[in-house]
Amino acid sequence: MQIEQTSAEGLTRAYKITVEAAVLEKKLTEKLVKIASEIRIDGFRPGKVPVSHVRNLHGDALMGEVLEETVNTTSQEAMEKDDVRPAMQPDIEITDYKQGSDLEYSMNVEIMPDIEVGDFSKISLEKEVAKVADSDIDDAIKNLAEQQTRFEKTEEEGYAAKDGDAVVIDFTGKLDGEPFEGGNSEEFQLVLGSNSFIPGFEEQLVGVKAGDEKDLPVTFPGDYNAEHLAGKDVIFEVKVREIQLAAEVEINDDLAVQVGLTDLAELRTKITDQISSEFSQFTRAKLKRSLLDQLADTYEFDVPPGMVTMEFDQIWSDFTKQLESQEKTIEDEDQSEEELREEYQGMANRRVRLGLLLAQVGDTNDITVSAEELNGAIMQEAQRYPGQEQQIFQLYQQNQQAMQQLRAPIYEDKVINFILELASVTEKEVDQDTLMQLPGAEEEEKKPAKKKSSVKKASAKKAVDKKPAAKKAAAKKTDTKAATEKKKAAPKKKAALKKKAD
Repeated sequence: MQIEQTSAEGLTRAYKITVEAAVLEKKLTEKLVKIASEIRIDGFRPGKVPVSHVRNLHGDALMGEVLEETVNTTSQEAMEKDDVRPAMQPDIEITDYKQGSDLEYSMNVEIMPDIEVGDFSKISLEKEVAKVADSDIDDAIKNLAEQQTRFEKTEEEGYAAKDGDAVVIDFTGKLDGEPFEGGNSEEFQLVLGSNSFIPGFEEQLVGVKAGDEKDLPVTFPGDYNAEHLAGKDVIFEVKVREIQLAAEVEINDDLAVQVGLTDLAELRTKITDQISSEFSQFTRAKLKRSLLDQLADTYEFDVPPGMVTMEFDQIWSDFTKQLESQEKTIEDEDQSEEELREEYQGMANRRVRLGLLLAQVGDTNDITVSAEELNGAIMQEAQRYPGQEQQIFQLYQQNQQAMQQLRAPIYEDKVINFILELASVTEKEVDQDTLMQLPGAEEEEKKPAKKKSSVKKASAKKAVDKKPAAKKAAAKKTDTKAATEKKKAAPKKKAALKKKAD
C-alpha cells in the first residue's frame, strides 16, 4: 500500500492511497477458496467445486466486497500511520480502478484539534444564591388557593353575571341559519373573563341572568383552525341555565388536604422545598453559563468545519421548525436571513468548541459515566411515564441514540463539576428576581433550543408539583437551558368556538 499526503490545511488532511493489484487478487482468491469449500452446486461433490467455476459465478460480486473491505482497512491503517484522530467519517472516493489493476482512491479527513488544557484553579466565578422568603411561600400558597377555586350556584334572585363569575349555558352555533359541526354544547360552564372562547362571545354574556335566552353574533378569527369557519359571521343561540359565583378558598388545613397533603404546615414545607429546588436550578444554570463563557473566552482553537456545519444545520433546522410552528417566516424576524445565519454559525462554532474542550478534559482526567449512573437516569426518566416503565427501559436499551442523549448531559455535568471543584467559586446572595434573570436572555430569546429526546412526556403530575411555586424567568436558549413548561387545565367540554391554540 502506498500513502501520499496531498494536502494539509488547518484541520483538513487529504491523501492519495494506492493498493496493489496483487493484494486485491490475493484477497479475492482467499474468498473464492473459502466459498468453493462450502458452496453446493449440482454436478459437484461438496468441497470439490473448482475455484475457477466460483470465480465465473461470483467473481464480480466478491471483488466488490474485497474493494469495500480493502478501502475500510487501508484507510484506517493510513490514519493510524499518520497518527490522525478523525473528527468525522472520512470522505473517500475511488479515483481509479479496473479489473486486474491497482486500486487508487482519495481520502479527505477532518482531524481533531490539539487542545492544551490549562489550570482551572485560575478561574474565578461568582455563584448567585437566594434565600426562600416567607413572602415567596405566602404568594405561592395564595396562587395555589386561587387555582383551587370552585363555583357554586347563586341563589340570589335576578343576579346579573359579571367577569369572574361562571355561567352554565346551552348553546347552538349557526352559520347562514344552519347549525354547524362542533358549534353546540349543553350545560357548559364558562368563566367570564377567562378569554377561553373566541372574541366577542364572553363579553356579550356579562349581565345575563339565569333563564335568559340570547343570540350572540360573533365573527370567527381569520386564522381559525377550522377552515370552514375562519373569518365567518355566525350566530350562537344561548340559554343561560344558572349563574355560579366563585367560592373563596381559605388558606388552612383543608386547602392542604385538597392537594393531597396532611395540613397547612406540610404544605408550607412542601412549597418551601419546591422553591428551594427551583432556586438551586437557577443557581446551577447561571454558574454553569458563567463557567462556559469564561472557557469560551479563554480557549481559542480551530474546530473541524464539518462538525460546525452539522451543528449549524441542526440549529437552523430547529429555528425554521420553530418559525413554522408559530406560523411565521424569516421575513417576520428583526434580522435578515444572512444576519441570522451568521449569528447561528457563531453559536454552532461555540458549541462545538466547548464540546471538544469538555470532552478533552473528561478524557484527560478519566471521567466516565458508570452503568449505575446511566441506569439511574433511565429509572428517573421511566418514572415520568407511570405504567410505561418497562417500555421506556426497552426503548433505551434498544436505541443507542436515545441512550447517548441520556448519557451526554450526565457526562457534561460530571466534567463541569470537575472543573468547578478546581475553580475559585465565591457565593453572592441576591434577590429572587436577580437570580432568575439568566444572562443574555433578551438577546437569545428567539434562539432555538438543542434537540431533545423524542420520547414523549407523560401527563402524570403530583398535586403540589403542578402548582407554580415562585416567579419564573422566561425560557432561554443557551448552552445550558432551564426550561419551565406551563400547563393549562382543559375545559369540561370542547366546542368549535374555542380560541385557536397559540
